[in-house]
Amino acid sequence: MKVLILNGSPRAKSNSAAFAQAFKEGAESAGHSVEILEIGKMKIGGCLGCEYCHKAGNGQCVQKDDMQIVYPKLAEAEVLVLASPIYYWSFSGHMQSLISRFYAIWKPAAKKYAMILSSGSPEVYDAPISQYRSILDFFGAEDLGIKTFCGRGSQATEENLAAVRAFGASIR
Repeated sequence: MKVLILNGSPRAKSNSAAFAQAFKEGAESAGHSVEILEIGKMKIGGCLGCEYCHKAGNGQCVQKDDMQIVYPKLAEAEVLVLASPIYYWSFSGHMQSLISRFYAIWKPAAKKYAMILSSGSPEVYDAPISQYRSILDFFGAEDLGIKTFCGRGSQATEENLAAVRAFGASIR
């Protein structure tokens, strides 16, 4: 299967980046084709709500930013993995902007989703997990699982990376 991992962290050596890489390694070991997009380093504006995409744009967003790189990959991916740090009880702003831009295409092609979240604080996962489940419901997609890491346990230790590799290897 074609797996697309969206890493919402803007930091190159972040826990989210390490977890995304570990998931990739696990999924590739199971024979999947995997790509990671570093969303946190891309220039992606939030949805403007202008309706261009659904009127004159025929599914094309009026904004010409790095989503032009992401949209074709969303059309090909069979599995979509959201990897994000938690910033102030939510996905990173980069991930939030990307998710809002799904509106132009209505929904990605992927029918299977997974999510990996990390935070230095406990009990901050309710909102992003609720949003993720709403996305799955709306898209009619299958949940392959959620991994959360918090506090000192949010670090990309070898134990945590091994757990994420196993998570990646388990997708079917």
